[in-house]
Amino acid sequence: MTDLSQAPSAASDTRGRVAELQAIREQVRRGPSEKATEAQHAKGKLTARERIELLLDPGSFHEVGPLRRHRATGFGLEAKRPYTDGVITGWGTVDGRTVFVYAHDFRIFGGALGEAHAAKIHKIMDMAIAAGAPLVSLNDGAGARIQEGVVALAGYGGIFQRNTKASGVIPQISVMLGPCAGGAAYSPALTDFVFMVRETSQMFITGPDVVQAVTGEQITQNGLGGADVHATTSGVAHFAYDDETACLEEVRYLLSMLPQNNRENPPRVECADPVDRRCETLVDLVPADGNRPYDMRAVIEEIVDDGEVLEVHERWANNIICALARIDGQVVGIVANQPNVLAGVLDIHASEKAARFVQMCDAFNIPIVTLLDVPGFLPGVDQEHGGIIRHGAKLLYAYCNATVPRISLILRKAYGGAYIVMDSQSIGADVTYAWPTNEIAVMGAEGAANVIFRRQIAAADDPEATREKLVKEYKAELMHPYYAAERGLVDDVIDPADTRATLAHALAMLRTKHADLPARKHGNPPQ
Repeated sequence: MTDLSQAPSAASDTRGRVAELQAIREQVRRGPSEKATEAQHAKGKLTARERIELLLDPGSFHEVGPLRRHRATGFGLEAKRPYTDGVITGWGTVDGRTVFVYAHDFRIFGGALGEAHAAKIHKIMDMAIAAGAPLVSLNDGAGARIQEGVVALAGYGGIFQRNTKASGVIPQISVMLGPCAGGAAYSPALTDFVFMVRETSQMFITGPDVVQAVTGEQITQNGLGGADVHATTSGVAHFAYDDETACLEEVRYLLSMLPQNNRENPPRVECADPVDRRCETLVDLVPADGNRPYDMRAVIEEIVDDGEVLEVHERWANNIICALARIDGQVVGIVANQPNVLAGVLDIHASEKAARFVQMCDAFNIPIVTLLDVPGFLPGVDQEHGGIIRHGAKLLYAYCNATVPRISLILRKAYGGAYIVMDSQSIGADVTYAWPTNEIAVMGAEGAANVIFRRQIAAADDPEATREKLVKEYKAELMHPYYAAERGLVDDVIDPADTRATLAHALAMLRTKHADLPARKHGNPPQ
C-alpha cells in the first residue's frame, strides 16, 4: 500500500509551480540583464517598460504574451531564447480610456523583428481594431532579424496590412525612440501621427553607409533621418521633442483630443473659458492692409479655449497651420493660412500637409474650422514642375470628401483657386463667415485692373493715375466686404470680436450633422 503521507500534496505542488511562475515573471520584468539596461540608459534612452509606464496610467498595463519565445534554430538563435522575444505588448489606459501599445525592447536582439516578435504585434493590433481603441507603437528596433530570413520580412507585411486595415478606424500613433531603418519605416508612415526624439531616434530607408556607397555623399544618421530633418524638411514626423519624457507626455495629450475610434466623437470637456467672450484684441491684431503680415497663431490662440493649441507639423510647411484645439470644450481641427510665411500662399508642401490633416479630422469626427487669408497658389517653375496642380487637388479632394461639420472664416484676402480650395461654400462648407476686412476675388485688384483695363491704361495721358483710379473702382464694385454676402457665398459678415462666440454657436448647431457620400468602394484621390 502506498504511504500517502510521504507523497507531495496537490496544494504544495501548485505552490511550487506558482513560485516558479513568479520567478519567471520577475525575470521577464527585469529584462535580459542589468548590463543591457545600463547600456540602454547610457544612450539616453529608457527601457521599453519604463516607456510604457510613462505613457499609461499608473498600474493600468496588462501584458499580452510575456512568455512568448522564438522557435528559430541556427545562427546561434537556439542558444538564446529570451522571454518576450524583444517586444512588449498589451493594453492599459490613458486618462481612464483604453489604449493598446507595443514597445520594442532594444536590449533583446536590438529590438529586431522575427516571427514570434511579429506575431505578438499582429495579435495586439487585431485586438485594438476589434476593441475599437487607439494603438501606440513605441519603436526602437534594428529592423528585420536577419537570422530568421524571409519570415521576418513577412512579419512586416502583416504589420503593414493591419496598419492599412486600421487606418481611419482607430487612431494609430508611432513614437520613434530609436533607430527605424529599411522597410520598418513604412509602418510609422502608414499611421496617423509620428513622434520623434532628437539625437536618439532616426528613420531612413537606406542608411548613411549605403548612401555613401551609392552616391558618394557623407552624412550622419541624424543628418540623414533625425528628428529635426523629418520635422522640418521631409514632413515625415509630426512632432519632435528633446527627451522621451516630454515626448510621451505629449502623446498622452494628443490622445486626450482624439476619439477611441471612428464611431465615436472626441471627448468633450467642461470649459471655464466663456463661450461668449469677446475677442477685442483681434481688431488690432490683424491689419486691414492685406499686404501687411501678422501671426495667425495669435488669432487662433485668442479664439480657442484658454489659448491651448496642439499644432501638428509645426515646423514643416509653415505657410499653413494645422492644429487641434477646443472651442466650448469641443475638439476642433483648425486649418489656417499663415501670413507671416510666404504671405500665406498655398504651395506643394502646404497642400499636402493640410490635405492629410483634413482627412484625419474627417476620419475621426473632428469638426474643421478653416481660417482664410490666402493670396493664391505659389507661382514658379519648380512648383508647376513639382506638380502643384496634383498636390493642390489633394487638399481640394480632402475638403470635398469630408462629412464632418465644416466652418470657414475669411479674415482678409481670399483670391483665386486658393479661395475655392480652402473650404469655400461652393465645395461644401456648412457655414461661411467673413470679417469686414475681407476681400474675395479672382485676383488682387491691381492685377485685375491691369488685365481688364490694359488698353485704357496704356492710352491714358497719365497711365499711373488712371490705373489707381480704375483699381479703386474695381475694389468698390467687386471687392467690397459685402459683395460675397450679397450673393450668398458668405453667410454673414461678423465683428472680429464676436468670432469665438460665432464659431461656438455654429459648432453647437452642427453637432448632429449627418451627411452621406455616394455608395462606392473608395474614391481615387490625386496622388
